[in-house]
Amino acid sequence: MKIAFINPPLGAWVTHGNHCAPNQFHAQLIAYIREKRVAEPFAIDARPDKIEFSEMIEQIKQINPDVIFLGEILHSTGGFAPIWYFCNAAKEIKKVLPQTKIVVGGLWFSALWEDTLERNPDIDFVIIGEAELTLEELLIKLKEGETDFSEVAGLASNKAGKAVIGPHRNLIQNLDVLPTPAYDLFPMEKYVGHSHWKPFAELMVSRGCPGGCVFCYEWSQYDPRSPKDFISWRTKSAPKILEELEVLNKKHGVKTIVFQDDAFNVNKKIVEEVCRGMIDRKIDMKWVILGRADDWVNQLELIPLMKEAGMFMGLLGVEVASDEELRKIGKNVSTHQIVKTIEILRKHGIMSIGTFMVGLEDDDEAKIKRRFDFANEADPDIFALQFFTPVPGSPFWKKYIDRGWINLETLDLREWDFQHPVIPTNHLSIDDVGRLGAWCMREFFSVPHRTGRLFQGPYDELAKLCVKDFMENITEFERAATRQKPSTVEVSWDAQAQGKFDLTISKMPFFHRRIAEKMVKAKSENLARENNKGLVSEKEVATAFFQEVPAAFKGLMKTILKEAELDYTKYVDED
Repeated sequence: MKIAFINPPLGAWVTHGNHCAPNQFHAQLIAYIREKRVAEPFAIDARPDKIEFSEMIEQIKQINPDVIFLGEILHSTGGFAPIWYFCNAAKEIKKVLPQTKIVVGGLWFSALWEDTLERNPDIDFVIIGEAELTLEELLIKLKEGETDFSEVAGLASNKAGKAVIGPHRNLIQNLDVLPTPAYDLFPMEKYVGHSHWKPFAELMVSRGCPGGCVFCYEWSQYDPRSPKDFISWRTKSAPKILEELEVLNKKHGVKTIVFQDDAFNVNKKIVEEVCRGMIDRKIDMKWVILGRADDWVNQLELIPLMKEAGMFMGLLGVEVASDEELRKIGKNVSTHQIVKTIEILRKHGIMSIGTFMVGLEDDDEAKIKRRFDFANEADPDIFALQFFTPVPGSPFWKKYIDRGWINLETLDLREWDFQHPVIPTNHLSIDDVGRLGAWCMREFFSVPHRTGRLFQGPYDELAKLCVKDFMENITEFERAATRQKPSTVEVSWDAQAQGKFDLTISKMPFFHRRIAEKMVKAKSENLARENNKGLVSEKEVATAFFQEVPAAFKGLMKTILKEAELDYTKYVDED
C-alpha cells in the first residue's frame, strides 16, 4: 500500500516574505508509518520548488497512491488559509484518482470533522486529534478490505451517507516513543525562513499547552469532545530533542530553526539539558523559541546559556494592555512579566517578538489604541500583530456562530490567515478592525529610536534580516488588513518625478530606505490610478510621501524633499 503526503502550492504570511519549512505534521507521520511498516510513504511538497498545481497532480499520478494525506498543525504556515488549499487539492486529486482514499487531519479538520465531510465529498476520512495511532489503524483496515470504520477511535468517516465519528482516541503520553521525523523525504536544502534563513526548519517537540488561552489556534486540532486534550502538555525528552537537532544540522545542513511549540520553555530542566547538549555536541544552529512571559521570568538565569547555545530571538505574547484583559483571554500572565521579559532579552542581545491582538469581542477604537500604547511602552523589537480569528473548538466558536459573526456557508478560508480581519466586534465593523490594525502596525515601526536599535543594535545578523523582511512587507500587511485588491491598471512614471523620487529615497536613513521606497512607490501609483491617470507625476509623489511617511519622520522628510528639489508645498497642505 502506498500513502502520499501532499503539500499543495501555497504562500505564507506576507510579513514573513519567502517562508517555507517542511511540514512537521507530515514528517512525523511518515516516520511513524515507515517504522510500523503499514504502508510505503511518499512526500510531495510543491512549495520549495514553486511547483505548479498541474505538475503536482502529475507527480501524484506517477506515484498512484492508495491513500492521500493532507493537513497541517502549525498556524505559521498561514493560519487556517491552507485548509482551503487542502480541500481544493482533495477535489482535484479525486478527479484523476477516483479510487484513492483521501484523509485529512490537524488544524480545523479535527474540530469540524462533520462539516468537513459534509462539505467535501472528495474527503473520505478525518483524523481527529493526534494522528499516528489512528492513521496506523486506518491503513491496516484499508489493507484488509474493511468498509466500516465507525469504531476506529479518533476517526470520522462516512457510513450510509452520513458522517460518523469513532470513540475518543487517548493521547500519546510518552512522545519519546515516536521516531525522529522523516526529513530525508523532503528537499531540506531548499527550505527558507523570512527570505534569508537558509536552510531552515520549524519543529514541534511538545504537544498541547499548559496555558489554554481562549484564542489559541491549537484548540482546532484536538477532539472537541475532550477539551482537556489541548491543555495536556507533553514533551519529548532532552536526548530525543537533541537527536532530532543532530539529524537536522549534521545530516541535512539546517542552520536556522524555530521551535514552534507554544511554550518551549515550560520545563526548565529540559531547556537547560537541550542547551548544554547543543554546546557539547557542537550542534551549529541558530534558533528561535516561543515562550510564555511567566516561564521567561522564572528562567532568567538560563537566558545567557540559551544564547550561547544559539538562541537569537524569543517570542512572547503581549496581546492586550492590562492584567484584567490577560485574565479574560485566559493568558494567566501579568503585564509586569511581559515588560520584564522584553527587558531581560534585550539586555542579553536577544531580539524580542511581541504578538499583539486586535479585534477582540469588546474592542472599540479607544481600547485598541490604549492596547497599542502599552505595547509601544513595553517596546518589543518586533510587533507581530494578528487579528483575532475565532478557532473551531475554542470557547468563542459556538458563541460567534450563534451571533451570526461566522457563517460556514459563506466564509472564505483563504482570508482566515490571521492577517485579514474576519469578524466584527461589539463596537467595530470588520473594516474598522482592519483599519486600526494597519494603523497600529505602521505606528509601531515609525519610532526613530526603535528602528535605529533594530538595525544598529547588538543583535544577531539573522534577527536583523528578519526585521528587514518584516518591514519591507508592511505595505502588503496593510493591504490584507484593509482588504485592498491589487490593481491591474498599468501606470508609468514621468521621468522628472521618477528622478526626484529616487533622489529622495537615496537621502533617507539606510534602515528606512527600502520600506519607504516600497510604500511610497505603491502609494504614488495608486494615487495615479485613482486620479484616472496613467502617469505618476510630482503631485502623486509628494502626496504619497506625506501620506505614507509616519509623523515622527515628517520633519526629516521635508528637509530631504527640499534637497531633492521636489516642491511639495504646491500639492500638499503641511498641516
